[in-house]
Amino acid sequence: MEKRKGFGIYWIYLAIAIFFIVISFWTPGGSSKEVPYSKLVKAVRSGCVKNVEIDISNRTAKAELDPECAKTYTGHQSADGNPVNITTTIPAVDEFSKFLSEMKEEGNFTGEESYKESHDYWNVFLFSVLPFAILILFFVYMNRRMTGNGGGGGGIFNVGKSNAKIFDKSKAEHKVTFADVAGLEGAKQEVEEIVHFLKNPKKYTALGGKIPKGALLVGPPGTGKTLLAKAVAGEADVPFFSMSGSDFVEMFVGVGASRVRDLFHQAKEKAPCIVFIDEIDAIGRARGKNASFNSNDERENTLNQLLTEMDGFGSNSGVIILAATNRAEILDKALMRAGRFDRQIHVELPDLNERKAIFNVHLKPIKIDSSVDVDFLARQTPGFSGADIANVCNESALIAARKEKTSVTKQDFLDAVDRIIGGLEKKTKIITAEEKKNIAYHEAGHATISWHLQYADPLVKVTIVPRGQALGAAWYLPEERQLTSQQYILDKICSLLGGRAAEEIFFGILDTGALSDLEQATRRAYALVTYFGMSDKLKNISFYDSTGQNEYGFTKPYSEATAQMIDDEVKRIINEQYERAKDILIQYKEGHNRIAQILIDKEVLFAEDLENVFGKRPWASRAEELLDDASNSLVTDSEPKSLTQAPDEPQDNN
Repeated sequence: MEKRKGFGIYWIYLAIAIFFIVISFWTPGGSSKEVPYSKLVKAVRSGCVKNVEIDISNRTAKAELDPECAKTYTGHQSADGNPVNITTTIPAVDEFSKFLSEMKEEGNFTGEESYKESHDYWNVFLFSVLPFAILILFFVYMNRRMTGNGGGGGGIFNVGKSNAKIFDKSKAEHKVTFADVAGLEGAKQEVEEIVHFLKNPKKYTALGGKIPKGALLVGPPGTGKTLLAKAVAGEADVPFFSMSGSDFVEMFVGVGASRVRDLFHQAKEKAPCIVFIDEIDAIGRARGKNASFNSNDERENTLNQLLTEMDGFGSNSGVIILAATNRAEILDKALMRAGRFDRQIHVELPDLNERKAIFNVHLKPIKIDSSVDVDFLARQTPGFSGADIANVCNESALIAARKEKTSVTKQDFLDAVDRIIGGLEKKTKIITAEEKKNIAYHEAGHATISWHLQYADPLVKVTIVPRGQALGAAWYLPEERQLTSQQYILDKICSLLGGRAAEEIFFGILDTGALSDLEQATRRAYALVTYFGMSDKLKNISFYDSTGQNEYGFTKPYSEATAQMIDDEVKRIINEQYERAKDILIQYKEGHNRIAQILIDKEVLFAEDLENVFGKRPWASRAEELLDDASNSLVTDSEPKSLTQAPDEPQDNN
């Protein structure tokens, strides 16, 4: 059955157009015939007019003609012998009255002369009332459109009203609870306590304590800050207001502050309650920075009103503010202080056990087979956020469906990690034999260097199949550590420079393929000198501002002489590690060439291939043990079948 089209606004436009067309061709007035004024004068002189009715308001005259004269002045003969009415517009009422008086004296006009003052309600409605009615209807329609598109709770008249969404626990179809939040045990514990505050406040206030006024969720993107807020909404038995920081920002002056006032007014009426502001950095940026003519004063006014409402002169009892941001360093100090946000809950990237719990949550709706090992998947995804893990699970299901499988296998998960990190394989990309050889020797340089450095991350896989913008990439399995040593950073820089060193040693020419490597190496070298204080000439000095609140950042926090010293130290570190990489490649030249040839032939290289060439690494670590488990599950084939670990960054950009 064909679906009928709805009644749209264009049908209203069409009806109005037809209405105006009809009234333009239709004029009320009965059977009266419109004639020129000169014919009416002739008719009166000839004695054919019986009666005349003069309309003073419209300056019109309606005359009743004798049936015998009708054809002369109207062109039509009266069929039934009745008088015929004619109408005309007169120049002036006084002159026409004087003319009729003269005709009466001469005996040409013997009929009755009458006067009236008419009220044309039709014209009044058509030209006075109808245009205003159309404008009002159009205004109401546009107001409703603005309301539907987020223009405020009541349209343009209520643009200053808060459009916060109130979460109704009883009507929620897909309610999120704390059971749906895997990992994040520390953050979840603090958020659960806020719910307990509201459910049983006497337990805490009986000892003289006060319920916290606010909690700020801070962490990288994708770690589950908004998910925690949804869980609070699902668990709490109190009203839950939800807004985004950008909902306060508007082009109209004073709207943001007005919406803040209205939000807290609604919250106080429903107290105790929770107000959640997502991405609060949209209105919470530090005030007075980068002041210029382009600064947005409206944003600062909104922040000032928010500060006053959260902890001002008035009481705000029973309203708990929950906010989330991944840019806490740019927030205003007044917003971060105790009394407004009493707690800062850090939501960090999940560790190994937390990733395992997150995988268990996202694998529930997916049909997996017996080859999928959750422990293995958790080990292969260090540095992944909860959103990344959810994307891996979804992408693996799409890959399995694309291959016409009935369940998702372990290989599908590995291919999903491949695609998410490195991008889609571009086997159709045209690469010459010379370029392929250069890429193979470049990637073999990375593999050789990392295999022979004690603190370098264990290599899992090297491929020269183009993925995304990279022509080749190497994947490592870093050990999850909280502290990074100086030697680890130096070994990492050395392994990054291994590709460029291989090009110089074996080809004697350089190309642009090492762009990403040089960028990473330089950035790490500058961090070593300026942030971590690990250089020889600038020991124990750090120019890093972890707060991001440097109010006097107009100039560098060091002199030009120190800047020159920093540059010299960075150059020294880069040059030393580059020479070190060249020495290692020269020492293991034969093995490097064998690895490069394997890459040319198979386009992929795994850790066990390196072990066959160089032997087992002499430095055993927990990461090495995990690598052994990963290597046992990989398939060495002429095609790159798997991707077991995310690279720090793809080693080639061109």
